[in-house]
Amino acid sequence: MYNRIIINLFFFIIFSAIILFNSGCSKEEEPVTPPEINESEILLNYLESNNDYINNSSTFIITASDVNTLRITFPTKLLVIDIRDEAKYSNGHIEGAVRVDFSNLYEYIKTINTASYTKVVIACCAGQTSAYGVSLLRAIGGNTNVFSLKWGMSSWDSTFAQNYWLANISNAYATQFVNTPSPNKNPKGQLPATLSTGKTTGPEILEARVKELFAAGYEVATLPAISVMQSLNSYYVISYRTDALYLNPGHIPGSINYDPTFLPFKGSNDLTTIPTNKTSVLYCFTGQTSSYVGAYLRLLGYDIKSLTYGSNSMIYDIMLNGNFTNTFIPANEIKGYPYVTGN
Repeated sequence: MYNRIIINLFFFIIFSAIILFNSGCSKEEEPVTPPEINESEILLNYLESNNDYINNSSTFIITASDVNTLRITFPTKLLVIDIRDEAKYSNGHIEGAVRVDFSNLYEYIKTINTASYTKVVIACCAGQTSAYGVSLLRAIGGNTNVFSLKWGMSSWDSTFAQNYWLANISNAYATQFVNTPSPNKNPKGQLPATLSTGKTTGPEILEARVKELFAAGYEVATLPAISVMQSLNSYYVISYRTDALYLNPGHIPGSINYDPTFLPFKGSNDLTTIPTNKTSVLYCFTGQTSSYVGAYLRLLGYDIKSLTYGSNSMIYDIMLNGNFTNTFIPANEIKGYPYVTGN
């Protein structure tokens, strides 16, 4: 009897061990699949809850006059970061400006205490690349005193405007602009599902996207008027101006107006009317605001491009004769301030 009990106990232990072993293997062979996440949704919720910078009313630009005044009166409270290439910087720059490649701008900003300056000014050739960069820097938070030099170095002296603003004001499409009411926006849809940073939290996704967009550069985020106007059906064209300014001085045929007064790019408003299966083109009067807002939309995963130089490059005389705001008037906007050369 005793031996039978011992034998039964032995077999029971062996059987239990086999069961436990098989259970362990089963768990290893059938890992739990993590739930799918939409990084755009996480990022949007994070931005709107913590740093809704694109929907607040604070300006992102600073004029050459204000920069020059601060340069003279409180030079230690001003930091100018010039993101033009080495040759352009060497040919002339604001005294004291630090040259930083656009692709390295985020990493450079992390090395300085922006709060120790009254203004940190990003300067490029025409104010569009810098507006794009400032948007990405403000997205991170803590950079509310970082500004884009309005009109870029074109506003500092005519030397820098020759190949930029002076060469790009145009009436090329004045006869094609129309004054009709805006077409309806798309029905609301979904956020882009293309972000794949591999991150799972808002701050992590945001930083990864900021790094990606700086690395990609500004050229991928903009289109000249000719590319847009010759292929209008290829794009979802967004006019970013008030409804009144959409009608007068007019707009690109078929463009849909998103009036900034109504904060159209909030998730609860018209953000998801932007298509996710087609390239969109965003345009304003100068290309500066569209670059700034476009950077935000690209962070979220939208394939959107800013129209370079905006309406100034399409209907310049109409804007000039109508005294419309943000018309580039050389006599008013080019200041002729001193600059230095060399590295």
